Amino acid sequence: MDNRITELEKEIGLIKERNKKVEINKAWETSSTRRLCVAIITYLFLGVTMVVIWTSRPWIDCIIPTLGFLLGSLSLDFVRKIWEKE
Repeated sequence: MDNRITELEKEIGLIKERNKKVEINKAWETSSTRRLCVAIITYLFLGVTMVVIWTSRPWIDCIIPTLGFLLGSLSLDFVRKIWEKE
């Protein structure tokens, strides 16, 4: 009987550990820090790409797609909440 209880306690501990990791991953996926990092990477990548292909104002022109990404990621939380209610 003690062996079974010990096994169950181990399983519960593993489940709690897994749940912590899932919660941390979910928090990261929806965090402003992640969005900001992706926006910066997007801006820099687009800027370099536009310099390479010789656009006239590369660092200004890449602002629009970067803002599009940010606005899209902000609205997805709203859409997700509606989707989760279905």
